[in-house]
Amino acid sequence: MPTDRHVAIAGATGAVGLEMLKCLEERDYPVGELTLLASARSEGRRLPFRGEEIPVRELRHDSFAGVEVALFSAGGSTSEEFAPSAARAGAVVIDNSSAFRMEEDVPLVVPEINAGAARSHPRGIIANPNCTTIVTLMGLYPLHRKFGLRAVIASSYQAVSGSGARGIVELEAQTRALAEGRPIEKNVYPHQIAFNVLPHVDRFLDDGYTREELKMCNEGRKILGRPGLEVTCTCVRVPVYRSHSVSVTAGFERPVSVAEARAAYDGAPGVRLLDDPREAVYPTPLEATGRDECFVGRLRRDHVLENALALWVVGDQVRKGAALNAVQIAELL
Repeated sequence: MPTDRHVAIAGATGAVGLEMLKCLEERDYPVGELTLLASARSEGRRLPFRGEEIPVRELRHDSFAGVEVALFSAGGSTSEEFAPSAARAGAVVIDNSSAFRMEEDVPLVVPEINAGAARSHPRGIIANPNCTTIVTLMGLYPLHRKFGLRAVIASSYQAVSGSGARGIVELEAQTRALAEGRPIEKNVYPHQIAFNVLPHVDRFLDDGYTREELKMCNEGRKILGRPGLEVTCTCVRVPVYRSHSVSVTAGFERPVSVAEARAAYDGAPGVRLLDDPREAVYPTPLEATGRDECFVGRLRRDHVLENALALWVVGDQVRKGAALNAVQIAELL
């Protein structure tokens, strides 16, 4: 691993930025110099890192002098504006937004799946996939390696922290209001989220799918290098604070038994099988929160499709679905 890297985090004060900082410290990434960047309203705030208090500076086009690795988690429009400036200054940008994911000359990387794609980044930008895509593919990749993934039908159960801190605040406020018999307020979501589920994540498109659902479809094909992969999904917001869950039916090119599928997870990096449903052993968001691994359970033969399995995948979308994946990409460099 390289030593004494000058690392910048753009969007350092957000949930993912703070988690990136934590991952850099916990994984002992060789940070020689650290630049923390955010909007002007956060300038002057200080964040702890390795026993020091690092000041936050305003994100500007000239913020990247000497920076070698720039971790971006400040939203798509901010990445579109500032990531090219970071790349021109000589940094390799690892971007957590959707701004560059489907660009042909920008690799889209999950290190446990396609680490080699990070070697070539002609624009100086590497894209971090959508959080739900990462969690889902972490559960599917060990099976894909053995049996050849052909089709995916998925339904996600996505935590409110996927909407940022305001999603958590709205769930807490609505839950408290309902418990106290007061009217609820709706600001983040179009309907009440407390004690409810909404089949609505991101903006709806003309064909009835949402942008989040299309990310799942298109990003999976690019990461796996399978443009013909058949994918359909429904993304659902649920009243859970953190960690996304995904119910998946996966069809394969070759016959697969449950026993063979279980064996495929032995030694697979970044994923753990928790599957003894008769003893109530299966992954839940509470157990996955704060963990590096993604978890798989409820593994069983599908009764409709040929050569298909049903499974349940859970992962912390702030950690492996965003911050940790970005830091792992930085480690590849």
